Amino acid sequence: MFGLTPYERKNGHLVNYDPFKEMEDMERALWGGDWMKSFRTDVRETDDAFILESDLPGFKKEDITVDVNGDYLTVSAERKNNTEEKDDKGNFIRRERSYGKFQRSFDVSDVDVAKIEGEYTDGVLKLTLPKRTAAPEAQKRIELK
Repeated sequence: MFGLTPYERKNGHLVNYDPFKEMEDMERALWGGDWMKSFRTDVRETDDAFILESDLPGFKKEDITVDVNGDYLTVSAERKNNTEEKDDKGNFIRRERSYGKFQRSFDVSDVDVAKIEGEYTDGVLKLTLPKRTAAPEAQKRIELK
């Protein structure tokens, strides 16, 4: 009967039951941990550009898209796995399918979009985002009337 009460023992003390922790544990058990989190990205600033580096291990270059729409740059990566094992009669012994889509957007309002360059090497996407050069402000004196 003690196992049915909403308490658990931690270090010899009874503590309140946390249903949210139980839901998180169940989600990890069902979906395999942290795969639902978005990918890690570092953004560095140099004098003339922003350097964006995203960790996307296990993806092929063809599975990654980088789009600019207005003032937003969106990096998307999609992975599809389909593994099948059949016996001699064509019956499935094991069939596994997995799918994952990751996407992040970044504000590029201060970037010269026409000069963005990117490369994908060893699971790391590197984008060079040149800063937009501001037109020099013309000096002008306003004559008062």
